[in-house]
Amino acid sequence: MFAQFKAFRSTLDWGIAGSLDIPGDGSTVTGPAGNQVDMSCNAAITPTCLRQLYNAVGYNTSATNGNQIGFTGYLNEYINNHDLQQFFAAYAPQASGSNYTLVSVHGGQNDQNPQNAGVEANLDAEFVMGLTHPTPATYYSTAGSPPFKADDITPANTNEPYSYWLEYILSADSVPATISTSYGDDEQTVPESYANRVCYGLAALGARGVSLTFSSGDHGVGDGDPYPDSQSCFSNDGTNRTMFIPTFPASCPYVTTVGGTRNVPETAASFSGGGFSNYFDRPSYQEEAVSRYLSQLPPGTYEGLYNSKGRAYPDVSAQSMFFTIVYMGMSGSVKGTSAASPTFASIIAMVNDARMNEGKPGLGFLNPWLYSEGYTALNDITTGNNPGCGTEGFNATIGWDPVTGLGTPDFQKLKDLGLRQ
Repeated sequence: MFAQFKAFRSTLDWGIAGSLDIPGDGSTVTGPAGNQVDMSCNAAITPTCLRQLYNAVGYNTSATNGNQIGFTGYLNEYINNHDLQQFFAAYAPQASGSNYTLVSVHGGQNDQNPQNAGVEANLDAEFVMGLTHPTPATYYSTAGSPPFKADDITPANTNEPYSYWLEYILSADSVPATISTSYGDDEQTVPESYANRVCYGLAALGARGVSLTFSSGDHGVGDGDPYPDSQSCFSNDGTNRTMFIPTFPASCPYVTTVGGTRNVPETAASFSGGGFSNYFDRPSYQEEAVSRYLSQLPPGTYEGLYNSKGRAYPDVSAQSMFFTIVYMGMSGSVKGTSAASPTFASIIAMVNDARMNEGKPGLGFLNPWLYSEGYTALNDITTGNNPGCGTEGFNATIGWDPVTGLGTPDFQKLKDLGLRQ
């Protein structure tokens, strides 16, 4: 996984600041929608920053229109409720006192020992609820281990048991309209038969009307090593060939994969995972956008390092740097596309809220709509790249690219477009 703090492989970086003071003198910078974003958001992201940046200031969700948002947890990631309320008091006071529904899957727990608090779980809860309150939120804590195939960077099984969660959620009578997952693995460490089973399960969930977002990974085009110059990038199929390392479930064509940006104005985060699947063919909904990008690459670019016919990702992107969270009673900063997925999911949950206020269902599987029409409601990111495997990776450019996808959300535009669906 790429979203874990303690005993597992992690690139969700955590910086402690016992009493984090949000800098700023009230000065602002103009966001992509022409709205004003506090300059402090270049150093510390809060729910207020994201609402400013993504044009959602002043929108109030409903607690009673049937809309719900969910987020998943694996590998003993626990939300600490004291940390959550401390975060609300400091950064999202409108949510103070609110709680989530805990669903235990396959014996998953949510230990409240402060020493067992999870950086990822806290991040997800604090920002999902801080952005979407009072929309009811559900945390799915899933235990267990999946089938696994080791590679150089992942010698032990730290992958997530997605199939257990899917078995539960697909049999549930009611499911949230939007669900975010901030976990993922080197695609090659997931046996292909298991990856197919999980991906088809995610497709079935999308067919039930659920919008699924997944983080794209935090290692650019490379493996799970967060440092691009030291990545090994070797295949684990016995040939030991050098190649870019895709991420799963980001590479599944039935989810909306979220890459990372930073700063205002936005640019690609250098760690934003992106590339092309070795397991899944490119779906028709993205053929035009991806083919256009590939046609602009100089001939022979990274020949043999990636599967140019594979499912391309990410689909979209969102902020992924300097997220202010509370963990073990202290404020601090984290980075990673693990922050981008719940951010994008929260914006979609707001769009679903607006639709349900008018008696419409949620948007469901997003990608065909995003590539055909929804991209007009996104902010195209055209600068930055995602190095890895000793290369500079891919470049962000006009239109879709394998660094930031189609771009970052503009809530008002997405809402207006979504209400016409």
